[in-house]
Amino acid sequence: MARCTKEEALETRSRILDAAESVFHANGVARTSLADVAQAAGVTRGAIYWHFKNKSDLFDAMCERVRLPMEAMVAETSDEQAVDPLGQLRQTCIFIMRDTVNNPHLRKVLDILFHKCEYVDAADPIALRELECFSQGTDNLERTLRNAVAKGQLPQDLDTRLASVVFHASIDGLLNNWLFSPASFDLAGDAERLVDACLETLRNAPSLRRNKN
Repeated sequence: MARCTKEEALETRSRILDAAESVFHANGVARTSLADVAQAAGVTRGAIYWHFKNKSDLFDAMCERVRLPMEAMVAETSDEQAVDPLGQLRQTCIFIMRDTVNNPHLRKVLDILFHKCEYVDAADPIALRELECFSQGTDNLERTLRNAVAKGQLPQDLDTRLASVVFHASIDGLLNNWLFSPASFDLAGDAERLVDACLETLRNAPSLRRNKN
């Protein structure tokens, strides 16, 4: 049998990832097998194992396909050389909200992460990967807020650790709630106002200032 070309291999890999999105979204991650994905993609299980080591590796690749651009944008805002860290963070969050609405791949993957993952085993590779991403995102966000404080964009006595927890939870909560009930509010249309409300909390909430005692 003729060896497949690089283009054919990439097309097969993409088809498998598309199928994984659809099956994980329909059935949940725990109830989905690689055989289910293979059937949906119209390939053999051997084809899946050619591209991915196991279900965890497939899940990771599915997430990376949509999350890498976002993670790169967030990393840029945490760079100490950033001239306008708070402005970059604002634009990043607005982009993510609008892309969640307009990018079907991102929307489906986020819905899987928020609502279709059953984290019942703390040692599960998928759960460990998500915990690592969560920790990295929180660390990057706190660095961004420290940069914003240094640039005079946020109060000097801001508790950046607590502020990063509040901001991260606010953005995640907005995405989670919209994915659960898209008709409840206009995530894309109100993205700027929603993000600005979160930023205004960091600027103005006395409870987010460091204790001076």
